[in-house]
Amino acid sequence: MIRLDPATASSSAPPSVPAWAIASAGAPRDGEAAFRAGAALGVLDPLARAQPAWAGAWRQRLALDCAASGMRLAGRAEDAAALRDAWYLRQAGADPGPAGTIFGAWRQLAGQPPVATPDRLGKIVDQLGLHWDVEALAALCEHIDDLARSRRPAPFAAAAIAVRVVTMRPDAELLAWWLADLVLAQCLRWPRPLPLLMAQAFGPSFRAEAVGAKRIRPAEKDFERAVCAALVQAAAQACRLADELSLRAAKLLAVTPKLRAKGAGEVIFLLLNEDAVSGSLTTKDLSRFASRRLFERLQQLDAVRELSGRPSFRLFGL
Repeated sequence: MIRLDPATASSSAPPSVPAWAIASAGAPRDGEAAFRAGAALGVLDPLARAQPAWAGAWRQRLALDCAASGMRLAGRAEDAAALRDAWYLRQAGADPGPAGTIFGAWRQLAGQPPVATPDRLGKIVDQLGLHWDVEALAALCEHIDDLARSRRPAPFAAAAIAVRVVTMRPDAELLAWWLADLVLAQCLRWPRPLPLLMAQAFGPSFRAEAVGAKRIRPAEKDFERAVCAALVQAAAQACRLADELSLRAAKLLAVTPKLRAKGAGEVIFLLLNEDAVSGSLTTKDLSRFASRRLFERLQQLDAVRELSGRPSFRLFGL
């Protein structure tokens, strides 16, 4: 018998960012950009605080998007599909490789409270391949605490920490974006950060108006305005993804009573909390063969999607 807490399922559709906030007819002025960002974050705020059944999958899908953009910043070629493979198809406890390790940093951002300590940041910079000394990390944590106490508007605090990091270490832009989302969550008092900004770093929000202009990086002109514009786009995309996953999760939960496989409840839990689940998952209650049959059944019921596009080494998710 599979038992899931019905209180974790939300019956209402996730909200959406209003069209007037997303509209981008020319670059908005600073005040207008900040106003739009506030409106978009106001819509996203209830979702960031809620804990619907599919919240884990939503957060991890956002983390994947940010990590895929981070690969480009790091000069690597891995896309979202390659990151999924590196993380979900490795042996338990095995090293996911450099790309998978960076993905792991964004997964951690999505899964832990927005707290910065020298020990935590030390582990993150190692994952990002940066290796800072303890004194510099302690100073960075103090600056983050100062930003949280300053009551600066959240988008500007997020921009400020990104500028601080890149000013200290121009080669640390990956960390700058990671911390920008952490500080945003601190200022908004979200229980956990949402990975948002890294996925926008190469988008139109960070392009200057001039044709062929280079990307606006932290500490460069108009960076704060670009962060505000990027947060509007990020919030809109996060809301659309939430709407999509909420519908798929509802379908998955609806077919749950039809599943008779021992251990199916654990698979349902993973599907609701992870970006992907290996089609050959083994647990104490499921063999590889039983797991394959369960996923085939879920596909027949149109309750999951196969994400890899392969006939073998398959990955499933909402």
